[in-house]
Amino acid sequence: MNDLTGKRALVTGSSRGIGLAIAQALSHAGCLVAVNGRQSREVERIVATLPGAVAVVGDVCHPEEAQRIVSEVERQLGGLDILVCNVGSGKSVPPGAETYPEWQRVFALNLWSTTNMVEAGRKALAANRGAVVCISSICGSEVIPGAPVTYSVAKAALNAYVRGVARPFAADGIRINALAVGNVMFPGSTWEDKWRVNPAAVQEMLNKSVPMARLGRVEEVAEVVLFLASERASFVTGATWTVDGGQLHS
Repeated sequence: MNDLTGKRALVTGSSRGIGLAIAQALSHAGCLVAVNGRQSREVERIVATLPGAVAVVGDVCHPEEAQRIVSEVERQLGGLDILVCNVGSGKSVPPGAETYPEWQRVFALNLWSTTNMVEAGRKALAANRGAVVCISSICGSEVIPGAPVTYSVAKAALNAYVRGVARPFAADGIRINALAVGNVMFPGSTWEDKWRVNPAAVQEMLNKSVPMARLGRVEEVAEVVLFLASERASFVTGATWTVDGGQLHS
């Protein structure tokens, strides 16, 4: 069991999907959780369901907003022990249709959203020998046919960032790891849309590409985050953990 009683955790993009499941799991493990999102109404709705949780509304894609969010978490919770960087989106243009504005947009969502928050939270995390977990994608680990190139490159850069900063962060007592997540179903997700339109085609893809032949659940991702955020993973840093039902080949 991952007992995180009394730890202060911030989960970015936690009003829905994987981020919400992570916030719920951290709360159930004893954390005081800061719920983040861009829509105040959605954030407040989630906060009302988690004991001791607080709302920190803001867009982490902007460095000044990231700094304000961390300051607000410190003010409301008294410090920061765990940072989960979950903001991201795989929606982009088809391979070969990339443009400069699209590169900028996708990198802001899938890389700057993390680097902004880690840089803003580094001092607070160092004060508590904290842990960072970054939600990445299998698209950053190898070529996934049909996946947007902008997204894949941004997630590959995220994985390289985690490896690169692990050594200097370790000197501050901070651990940082990433999760390369595969195909996960949740309300409002791309996979929910695809399943609704053509479940047979989705299942055919799963049977062909995923050894476990199914979509993942958000709770399965959250459980790995709990481990990496806990003292049970005290000798783990700079790693990218794969959570994909066996889909990756390399």
